[in-house]
Amino acid sequence: MAVLVLFMLLGGCKKMVDVQSTRAVAEPNMWNKLEDARGALLGIYGLARTAMVDNNAHWIYGDLRAKQFVSPTRQDLKAVIDNHLAASYPTLEALSSWRRWYAVINAANIFIERIPEVKKADLRYTANTMDLDIAQARFLRAFAYFYMVRIWGDVPLIISSHDGKFENKAQNTGSEVLAWAEKELSATLEILPNRYGLSDPKQPGLYYNEGSSRWQGTLARRISAYALLAHIAAWQGDYSKVASNATKVINEAGNAGVTLTDVGSLTNSSGFFSGKRDSHLLGFNFTFEQGEGGMSGHIEELTLASPFVNKAIPDLYIPKDAILDIFNEKKDTRFGLDTLGRPTSDRYFVNFDSRYPVFSKIKVVEGGSASTSPSEAKFSFFSSVALFTRLEDIYLLRAEANSVLGDRQSAIDDLNAIRSSRGLPNYIETTNGLVIDAIFKERKRELMGEGHLWYDLVRYNKIRQNNLAFTELIRNGGIYWPVSEQLLQQNKLLTQNLYWK
Repeated sequence: MAVLVLFMLLGGCKKMVDVQSTRAVAEPNMWNKLEDARGALLGIYGLARTAMVDNNAHWIYGDLRAKQFVSPTRQDLKAVIDNHLAASYPTLEALSSWRRWYAVINAANIFIERIPEVKKADLRYTANTMDLDIAQARFLRAFAYFYMVRIWGDVPLIISSHDGKFENKAQNTGSEVLAWAEKELSATLEILPNRYGLSDPKQPGLYYNEGSSRWQGTLARRISAYALLAHIAAWQGDYSKVASNATKVINEAGNAGVTLTDVGSLTNSSGFFSGKRDSHLLGFNFTFEQGEGGMSGHIEELTLASPFVNKAIPDLYIPKDAILDIFNEKKDTRFGLDTLGRPTSDRYFVNFDSRYPVFSKIKVVEGGSASTSPSEAKFSFFSSVALFTRLEDIYLLRAEANSVLGDRQSAIDDLNAIRSSRGLPNYIETTNGLVIDAIFKERKRELMGEGHLWYDLVRYNKIRQNNLAFTELIRNGGIYWPVSEQLLQQNKLLTQNLYWK
């Protein structure tokens, strides 16, 4: 716990990219034993989780700018929806800062540099475990850089802690950073297992003396690295690599305990988004039984209202007309209307006929017991996973890649794999339109509220180029967030993104 607190103190990260750094770890008894290694590694995971959920960042970055959600009351959320990202709100200023992500990177850098000291001091800490731990630190560092590139474009690439002697650094181009991240992830593929604490040849037996139930859905795996490589390639528009890496995810899914998720489990309050699951290809969990979770940092804080929590109006909702436009096919088990115009399911939405339909797909309230009475959920304590990707996402990403590459039938096959699992008939062009359009529409339905839609819109418009305003936004760098003015003032080598100057 002491180690985790140290790394979280680094979360302010007034170092590396904005002000003079200080030595990161001053405790004389650190890096001496196996327990130090375990605590430091889990501390990096904790910082990555914090970076994703602080100020509800993952969902504000990934969903709001796409204009699918509407905010009836919060002016800061309205500013994001309207792309007024430089507006003067504390939430927007916090989200314009990359400090929390550089806390992850700095913790990973320190870990990689210092962990050999544990190997030297404690015979219990084997070379195999050290290599595996370093691979996870490298994975998390690469993930942090990819996440930042999608938000800010160009960011400083820092791969050493510099022991407190680092000077301010200018941004590297996003393409340089992603090329480095791709190389880092590729280096972890021969080291990371697909399961921890079982009989995986990469990591046989217990891991830190604990079995698979402790680690499932918690740590980076080889299949996680392939999934992240697929996303990096998609952002770069390298669809041959997208198809290749997505295929490796799908081929290894069975051995990794990863499956497609039925809609009932996906939307159940104690289902997919609750607890630790191998099918979380990459996610950061909150374990309710261990006191993890809270009133903030989860999408439920923004989207839920009565009857799930004691709140009359959600901060974000999707208007009725927009819902019907998205879910416009009969027999969709996620949401639809019967012949009398009544909802056939409350999995994705409840209170559909009210002024503010409640997005109910993710509703892990107080440990997974979705309340039917707001009085039973007075504290609005949420513990849903902060999910980056799952297998359905990868199937649709491969479909997108094959469509762009001209392999139309393979694209349709992957699209139909998801459609059929949601009660929909196979794709027909005369009904569903162009394959690429149908794929992105299916992503909008299936991955709703998971932080993908804005990035999907960017990729879609790069492919189709049929929206002049969005194409101009891409060309001018308007798809990125402004860099925090506080960071610019502290580090004169940084430059503001052109669109926001």
